[in-house]
Amino acid sequence: MRISILSVGHKMPAWIQDGFQEYARRMPPKIRLELVELKPEERGPGRAAAKAMDDEGVRILAAVPDGASLLALDERGKAISTQGLSVMLAEWMRDGSHPVFAIGGADGLSPQVKERAQKLVSLSALTLPHGLVRVVLAEQIYRAWTILARHPYHRE
Repeated sequence: MRISILSVGHKMPAWIQDGFQEYARRMPPKIRLELVELKPEERGPGRAAAKAMDDEGVRILAAVPDGASLLALDERGKAISTQGLSVMLAEWMRDGSHPVFAIGGADGLSPQVKERAQKLVSLSALTLPHGLVRVVLAEQIYRAWTILARHPYHRE
């Protein structure tokens, strides 16, 4: 199965790239964790943030493969626990689903992405840097798998 992360942002520091790759590499061969970076829209004088967010949203939705389940990361989304994520992962594995997580740009996700998403998910009530969200999400997906595999990485 494949799990995709669509993330607005590019040219991340090496430690972000290394952190994501570390957890993607740890996943078993039957679960591929992939990152798709989408270039952010220019922001500044004369460029409305809402327009940039909408343009990014169009590109996010265009990048969602047919038949995939979209989960939008949003601070106002439903908080999920690691155990809850492991239950979701087990369901995706059983159903052969293709979950796609969307991480917005500097101003978040457009309303169109949130409306299209099957779930709005919150990783934390904290506002996290978007690059760090990639690493945290990858680690939590790996941890969810370790729970299912009864791997010693996850200890309760």
